[in-house]
Amino acid sequence: MRWTLKPKPSEDKVKHLAQALNVEDFVATLLIQRGIETFEDAKNFFRPSLEHLHDPFLMKDMDKAVARIESAIENQENILVFGDYDVDGTTAVSLVSSYLKSHYPNIATYIPDRYEEGYGISFKGIDFADDNGFSLIIALDCGIKSIDHIAYAKEKNIDFIICDHHRPGEFLPDAVAILDPKREDCSYPYDELCGCGVGFKLIQALGKNRNETTADLVPYLDLVATAIAADIVPITGENRVLAYFGLKVINSDPRPGIKALVHQIKKKVLDISDVVFIISPRINAAGRIKHGNHAVELLTEFDFEQAQQFASEIEQYNADRKDLDKKITKEAFQQIIANNEEERFSTVVFQEDWHKGVIGIVASRLIETYYRPTLVFTKSGDKYAASARSVKGFDVYNALDACAHHLEQFGGHMYAAGMTLKAENYNIFKDAFEKQVSATILPEMRTPEIEIDAEIDFTDITPKLIRILKQFEPFGPLNMTPVFMTSEVTDTGYAKTLGADEEHLRLFVKQPGSTDGIAAIGFGLGKKIELTKNQKPFQLAYCIAENEWNNTVSTQLMLKDIRTNDR
Repeated sequence: MRWTLKPKPSEDKVKHLAQALNVEDFVATLLIQRGIETFEDAKNFFRPSLEHLHDPFLMKDMDKAVARIESAIENQENILVFGDYDVDGTTAVSLVSSYLKSHYPNIATYIPDRYEEGYGISFKGIDFADDNGFSLIIALDCGIKSIDHIAYAKEKNIDFIICDHHRPGEFLPDAVAILDPKREDCSYPYDELCGCGVGFKLIQALGKNRNETTADLVPYLDLVATAIAADIVPITGENRVLAYFGLKVINSDPRPGIKALVHQIKKKVLDISDVVFIISPRINAAGRIKHGNHAVELLTEFDFEQAQQFASEIEQYNADRKDLDKKITKEAFQQIIANNEEERFSTVVFQEDWHKGVIGIVASRLIETYYRPTLVFTKSGDKYAASARSVKGFDVYNALDACAHHLEQFGGHMYAAGMTLKAENYNIFKDAFEKQVSATILPEMRTPEIEIDAEIDFTDITPKLIRILKQFEPFGPLNMTPVFMTSEVTDTGYAKTLGADEEHLRLFVKQPGSTDGIAAIGFGLGKKIELTKNQKPFQLAYCIAENEWNNTVSTQLMLKDIRTNDR
């Protein structure tokens, strides 16, 4: 594990901001590392406002999209809201369809089957629209590369509006409107929206046409916040505003479906990590194990009792997903060892009966042990399909693009992608991908890294600091929970391992000259207990948290790593 201390900003900048905000220098440093350099920046960061959201009509083709939807409503056309089967897609479909239904009845939804149709717009979905008299399809979280599908729909006199956030290819589909802030010809001020975020901009534009304010649309933000958390997009700019207000909705008045999912949780206030680890996997489980339609049913249900029924079914899908995930991960590890592939630059594994719904999770699990770009393939019809996951700094999308001549199709992001290929091309592709990764990955990308925001002493951890850090929330990419480093630490004699396999570590630590100790917990750090013995000083990398127990709140360090003091 590499520890990297983030570069310190210039002393003048730090002093100026610390003075303007009346905070310690290292707090000002944390803000400048996040791009917040002035009092005005800090005000916008600490006090998100709906007024900070951009005019949706700044997005290329928004005027065309709104005009086509209004025309469809005026002419009593049937509108099909189509989306991907993951959290971003199903929340986007739920958001746009429920908004449109509140104004117009002829709305239906369509989620492709992960196994029969695969990712994105499908010919089967277009045939469904044709057979059922839909003349307009709004595609969410997909479609930016669906040139053939859009052409096929056009032959059937079906128009498409695409709302996507993935990178476009060389050519764009022939749709009525393409809303994608990553289009090169789109000058929208913020290009890191998720698919559901683009869907929200669409309903914001439609609402503007109806003299609705952004405040009128706040009830939809529980869906947007869930998608932002699940899709791991930067929590900066508009995403920060949408996530901030969306979490408020989740904690105060969520839709029945989300309320039913969190009904059993004892936590009074959910943060973004609860959305990532509690809400998102359950919504995802529907599309992974059964069908994404179940997620849309849950998220658009108005009756709480019915929503609870849907939620209990989804809970079972999630339990099934966990079992499959464990089983397939174990088989993948066995395959890597059997093939003597522990020392490769990439992981590419295949088994034809692996469940397509969990291969992305398995790829992430494999990275925890073999830290390198990872592809997990399974059989899908007469082809092989894979999910790709990457390591920090390595663009797996670009690596796939370099091997694209071996693939049938691919799409995705820097850190996550999906693809299909012909069975006979698997081994050729596997070799080509390994060659591409080995030629382009930097040595430091092959070791997990802990980025340290600042080195502090325990005396710096004050109630004021904790209050300020709470205002940094919601956390996420480009605004991660601050990680601190403290040296000359010793355990006070209470070190012990926890868990059935003694995999976790519990400490009570202090620094020289301090009388008060501070509790620390390190999940997965049980083996590091030896470093804390014999009163030898060590270094900690950690986040600061609060632990509530028996109605008492105390400060606790969430350990990232421990190393000897001489490192």
